[in-house]
Amino acid sequence: MKAHLPRKRFGQHFLVSPGIIRKIIAAIAPQPGDTVVEIGPGLGALTEPLLEHVDHLHVVEIDRDLIIRLRTRFPPERLTIHEGDALQFDFGSLKGEGPLKIVGNLPYNISSPLLFHLTRFADRIAEMHFMLQKEVVDRMVAEPGTGAYGRLSVMLQYRFYMERLFIVPPGAFDPAPKVDSAVVRMIPRKLGAGGTARDETLFSRLVTAAFSQRRKMLRNTLREFGGETLLAAQGIAPTARAEELSVADYVRLANALAAQ
Repeated sequence: MKAHLPRKRFGQHFLVSPGIIRKIIAAIAPQPGDTVVEIGPGLGALTEPLLEHVDHLHVVEIDRDLIIRLRTRFPPERLTIHEGDALQFDFGSLKGEGPLKIVGNLPYNISSPLLFHLTRFADRIAEMHFMLQKEVVDRMVAEPGTGAYGRLSVMLQYRFYMERLFIVPPGAFDPAPKVDSAVVRMIPRKLGAGGTARDETLFSRLVTAAFSQRRKMLRNTLREFGGETLLAAQGIAPTARAEELSVADYVRLANALAAQ
């Protein structure tokens, strides 16, 4: 079978470093009985070592050429291939008796929308481990008051505990990307009464509006939600900017709106 040429439209950068592969598998720590789903298996760099630890593996792949290679290499009783777009896939449908773990080297070009898609299944997922562009991971785990803190930070930290595990240099891939990557661990949060948005759609709209023009004061960006009146009632300075508020602050604001 001839060599596969990476496709830019799928954001393909294939992991080839044995050392990095071992570190990722160690971080995932797959166990017999786990239901493991790999997004974008590519040439199988993680697929094969994952199958050394679990009886069966699910993969989601959109590239038909890669699917043919996977079917040739792995028997169907060990590997179930879900052909299609991960952005449309129902990950919750794979929840079985064992913990559901989702892993993958996510394509750079769809990483943020894919992360938002995965939040829909957080109540059925045990944990997730992804390799992403380092800049995206930095935004995911950023703290309030920092330049990297934004809508992605708030929306993911609302739903997950996250930890950046280690950095992966460009030379670990073929072709090598122009930027560093990083591996992140995501564990769903159990939402308690004090930290749960009553209306998650409203919460999302509020956060999106707050960061739509991050240099502006919140009394301006949140004008449609009550602006200065809303902020003052919750003890938040109307002159504050979006990156100064914690996730809990946004939940509090959204819940005050939902109670009106």
